[in-house]
Amino acid sequence: MRNPWFGRGEPEQAAAVRLFCLPYAGGSASAYRGWHALAPARLAVCPLELPGRGGRIGEPPLTRLRPMADAVAGALAPYADRPYAVFGHSMGGLLAFEVTRTLRRRGLPLPVHLFVSAAAAPDVQRTRPPVHWAPDADVLEELRVLGGTPEELLDDEELMELMLPTVRADFSVLETYEYRPERPLPVPLTVFGGTDDPLVPVRDLDGWRDQSSAGARLRIVSGGHFYLHPAAAELMTVIAGAAAVQLAAANDDQEIGA
Repeated sequence: MRNPWFGRGEPEQAAAVRLFCLPYAGGSASAYRGWHALAPARLAVCPLELPGRGGRIGEPPLTRLRPMADAVAGALAPYADRPYAVFGHSMGGLLAFEVTRTLRRRGLPLPVHLFVSAAAAPDVQRTRPPVHWAPDADVLEELRVLGGTPEELLDDEELMELMLPTVRADFSVLETYEYRPERPLPVPLTVFGGTDDPLVPVRDLDGWRDQSSAGARLRIVSGGHFYLHPAAAELMTVIAGAAAVQLAAANDDQEIGA
């Protein structure tokens, strides 16, 4: 039976490191469709498909972050049998953080690295007015400000009618989130930010340093809020570098067993 969380198929059994990728608000697993070609050998890119999008468009989307984190943690748990990392962009970055905290509370293996992209530190107060309950025109305008949706799609009334419930749900996830302090994660953390991101300025990224007891580093990428797409190769270079220790160890084991 097909696992709905992994539309491309089950995570590779032979992978030395699995990279679980979480989408931005309104996005789907397809946001990472080009990452497989960029990844080095034995680093398996595993985009997750959240309810209400992609192949799961018929399912009701989740509207709160903690139930979403609980569900994603449950989906990842069977695949924590080998080294893995978690990457998330925008909403996905905050989700990746809360998923990792959920895994820790459950006593499950933690990722070897956490990558947070275009997401303000969790204790930064949101200043933008909420739009998840606003008229459709206001939700569409917010999408235009975010800049990740092509104008021709925003002008497609039938498509937007299909997608707006999921977009509203994702905005609700972000706009109702309440940060709860916990001890820092014992997981190395890399935080990406955009030079021209109007929604998440660099100053809002500094607080991430307090969320890891294993070290945190900040990498600034050229671009706006959706630098994720044009800078995919640059991001993968950083990710592969962070996973290099695990990949090298796997290669050594393979050579010894040859």
